[in-house]
Amino acid sequence: MNILLEELNTNISALTSSLATAPRSLAREWFARHDFLGPASTNQDTHNLPFQRWYRFKEAFAPRAVIDAFSKLETVPRTCIDPFGGSGTTALTAQFLGIRPTTVEVNPFLADLIEAKLQSYNSQSLLASYNQILDVVSCSTTEPSTILANAPRTLIAPGVNGRWIYSAAVAERILAYRTAIEALNDPSHARLFKVLLGSTLVELSNVIISGKGRRYRAGWERRIVHPSQVGRALQTAFLNALEDVVRFGDRPCRDYSLLRGDARTALNEVTEVDFALFSPPYPNSFDYTDIYNLELWMLGYLKTADDNRRLRTATLRSHVQVKRSFDAVASSPILDRTMAHLSARRGEMWNKNIPDMVRAYFDDLVAILTALHGKITIGGSVMMVVGDSRYAGVSIDVGKILVELGGEIGFKLADLSSMRSMRSSAQQGGTYDLDETLVHLIKR
Repeated sequence: MNILLEELNTNISALTSSLATAPRSLAREWFARHDFLGPASTNQDTHNLPFQRWYRFKEAFAPRAVIDAFSKLETVPRTCIDPFGGSGTTALTAQFLGIRPTTVEVNPFLADLIEAKLQSYNSQSLLASYNQILDVVSCSTTEPSTILANAPRTLIAPGVNGRWIYSAAVAERILAYRTAIEALNDPSHARLFKVLLGSTLVELSNVIISGKGRRYRAGWERRIVHPSQVGRALQTAFLNALEDVVRFGDRPCRDYSLLRGDARTALNEVTEVDFALFSPPYPNSFDYTDIYNLELWMLGYLKTADDNRRLRTATLRSHVQVKRSFDAVASSPILDRTMAHLSARRGEMWNKNIPDMVRAYFDDLVAILTALHGKITIGGSVMMVVGDSRYAGVSIDVGKILVELGGEIGFKLADLSSMRSMRSSAQQGGTYDLDETLVHLIKR
């Protein structure tokens, strides 16, 4: 652990050497709070880090992964882009290092989470907005069955077959806070408080969230959540955020660009950038939208089933949970061999569309890499953290396939290195034998 800390400090010193003393000290203080409990490609050791603690996000980079990526470059970039923004770790870390970030995110709740972290605030104004929220909530009533009329029926008691996520009283209080937040005059304040309210939703619910989705808590039937806990949880979240804003708000770079939408098309709006760093969804046939259903429905990002479908179809074709076209033309030697093996074993798979999904997944990533090639400066780098998958015993070497596809687009390989081993599904053996890989390409 001490070796990791020493290496991190060395990389920070190199990257911040051009900064003034105060901003450099600020960056070091933020990074010094980084724990070293897991791989740099996961967020499990940063849940108490300022800004990162605003929402517990598992599928994300740790800031040290971003620092390590920047330190591999010959020169520190002026600009950085992340086409799959997630929790905003790449963009936030770039701000601390004085690098202007651009981020793309299709999930509207996560887009708000990112912008809430990157935004600048006046602490006294935030306090005034918080007091306004409390005043409105104290004299307001809401009707969950009306506001959430089109939401999944299991969201509010009595639910379906005796299963439900929130009692009617807790849902009413959550929606009262949501209504008060939406009434704020400052959109940046409303965004922040909505994110903070979102950070309380799992804690107040009968479910827990894991990397594979949502499941009911053990003994949830006997669990009692009082409506007053909503206000207490939001207060705790707000005080943490206020402390972070006061202590770390004056970052070396406070500018940013956030594009809300599908990265496959949104990248057309980007101007020239020096460097791209991202981790796309893995081709594991898991729809990550499922993880955020509570936030998306309870906070009003989704209001109808059509809203839900539009969001799901705007994500990368890495899953088969929603019906859509898997037409694709991506081709490379390794991909074509893999597709032949997958197609031959289609009958053994839990969904017959999985082989088509795999080619469509790489077709989408070709679109991303092609767009980036048109935006990255000559000699600029693209770094991707990608994960392998396996279906019916057929392994998909995502990193090597992307190297071949990138070469056809106009990138050359700088490095291909393993970051960690991931666990395959129980159907595929359940052992840690899937690689997570860093692919480093350079624009020719």
